[in-house]
Amino acid sequence: MAQTSSITIRRLDGRLKKELRIRAAKHGRSMEDEVRTILRAAADIEQADAAAAIQRIAEPGGDVEPEAPPRRRAKELTVRPTRVLLIIGGGIAAYKSLDLIRRLQDGGMRVRAILTDAAQHFVTPLAAGALCGERAHTDLFDPQSEFDVGHIRLARDADLVVVAPATADLIARMAGGHADDLAAAALLATDRPILIAPAMNPRMWAAKATQRNLAQLVADGVRIVGPNSGAMAERGEAGIGRMAEPVEIVAAVAAMTHGAGPLAGKRVLVTSGPTSEPIDPVRVIANRSSGKQGHAIAAAAAAAGADVVLVSGPVNLPDPPSLSVVRVETAQQMLAAVEKALPVDVAIFAAAVADWRPRRVSESKIKKQPGGAPVLDLVENPDILSTIAHRSSDRPRLVIGFAAETDRVVANAKAKLAKKGCDWILANDVSPGTGIMGGDTNTVHLVTASGVESWPPQSKDDVARALVERIAAALEEAKQ
Repeated sequence: MAQTSSITIRRLDGRLKKELRIRAAKHGRSMEDEVRTILRAAADIEQADAAAAIQRIAEPGGDVEPEAPPRRRAKELTVRPTRVLLIIGGGIAAYKSLDLIRRLQDGGMRVRAILTDAAQHFVTPLAAGALCGERAHTDLFDPQSEFDVGHIRLARDADLVVVAPATADLIARMAGGHADDLAAAALLATDRPILIAPAMNPRMWAAKATQRNLAQLVADGVRIVGPNSGAMAERGEAGIGRMAEPVEIVAAVAAMTHGAGPLAGKRVLVTSGPTSEPIDPVRVIANRSSGKQGHAIAAAAAAAGADVVLVSGPVNLPDPPSLSVVRVETAQQMLAAVEKALPVDVAIFAAAVADWRPRRVSESKIKKQPGGAPVLDLVENPDILSTIAHRSSDRPRLVIGFAAETDRVVANAKAKLAKKGCDWILANDVSPGTGIMGGDTNTVHLVTASGVESWPPQSKDDVARALVERIAAALEEAKQ
């Protein structure tokens, strides 16, 4: 994509500067863009005059000086690239922002960058500016840009503002409405959509103050992508706090600016986590599912532009941003929530639903008795995957189940595919030695009617992104 150089305007007398301001305001442009428009118009006129002159000289009698052609007004651009203001915060993930700039540009977007003081400890304004094709901005009181109130111009000359990485400090200052540096001032001055990609230590992410600030930003209309789960920069640290990958951020930007993304316009249902079946007021039948894989799938589908409903059992995870979350406890509650969410285009059943529940729940705590352990009278829970896959109406176009196995993983998944009536099964080995149940990585086998694909070990976030890509490709192929 062609890059646009920055224009610095100096030594204009008061009358010309006033005229330029009026023209820029009239056309809704910055002073820089107004100068570019004037220069383009002049170039178009010169080009038109030259072409006309060449044509006349080529015609018979063309050596006679003709009457000058009338001046033509330069054509206004009817299509322009999406303008993104990228604010780079001061975290180790700032190095990813350079890749993000290039990926945004590959998507046909024009990028301007602001670096906070802390960000400059990790990446340089020179590197960011070289990739953007114009000077990166750093100083609220920069005399080269503030002659026309540069922080306001930067805020308004964008279609979207992206903050990546959004550190805990920057999120706090956004929530508090601070304007003590260029980044904060531009964020406070903009009336454009804002997307943030949080990145911080897991304890900072889980802190009540951070969650309070995030809740305020969401209430203010700020969109959030990530954070992901995984290893941190600090040795031995892991958890939720990794900045979303550049490809995820680009997908979220596309969904916000164009209603784009490979799943734009699609409605996706995801179940996640365990179910909890009560025995008495204090005891339950449950399982070890953490919900990490289901939540990652829901987040990846939302980042791909889908309208996502996440039906979640009891988990110790934050709600993924930009989607609807329905919390349930039991298998019967989960089935009711799933049926209420229909119709959907895609249903992904990643929850680990308890197969049985007590026929009767004791109203008081069951005490030890001399006769030995009590006998639990169990009944089978509804099979949510099979129920939805066999619907005669409102059946999703693509029904995907999970098979958590401890032996004969693929063989059992094939049998489950045939029995449940679903379209795909993702099978994984959850034996205690694998560390998959409750861990951050997964190794899955995609089982379909046409065969088995064994995916390499990878993070649950990567599994989620790969699955979403396959879903988008399958839906697109079905249209053809």
